[in-house]
Amino acid sequence: MNSNTKKRCIMIFPRFDNINLINEIRNKYDPLANNVRPHVTLVFPFESSISTEELYNHLIERLKNVSSFHLNLQDIIKVDDTTGMYLFLSVKDGIDKIKDIHTKLYSGMLEEYKPAWLNEVNFMPHMTIGNFTNRSDLNKAYEDVCSIRDDFDTLVEKISVEIIDENEDSIIEIEIPLSKTI
Repeated sequence: MNSNTKKRCIMIFPRFDNINLINEIRNKYDPLANNVRPHVTLVFPFESSISTEELYNHLIERLKNVSSFHLNLQDIIKVDDTTGMYLFLSVKDGIDKIKDIHTKLYSGMLEEYKPAWLNEVNFMPHMTIGNFTNRSDLNKAYEDVCSIRDDFDTLVEKISVEIIDENEDSIIEIEIPLSKTI
């Protein structure tokens, strides 16, 4: 990466009253738990020399008609496919809104940064709560958490852009407030 290039990700950082449960699971099973807060990814990590101002303007334009929305996550699922081995917390309410925002953001200047694998799979909004390198660890972790039936509810009021530094730490670069729902 040259000095003008930044590694970024665009996401929702939901606020839940019971977020401690998510943090407990992530601390056990997600190697990035100490680097980035619990999140739902809208634009996957990409490297570019797009300036903060250019990216800000892109987000303002793409999100101008997007209002705040209800988000509900529940049900932990096990994923073991070509993208990797994960535990996901599923999005139940807000899924169509997240898919719409995802599509809007991956247009225009960010279209070239859409990973090829996203064209091979159906984008499924989720929160990653575990990431594994072997199936045995994935299966044990799933057995540990599969009985958790908590609901995680919030109102999404902003979209965030993070810079991912060389230590994989998250530094918030831009926050775009969504218009208020009536």
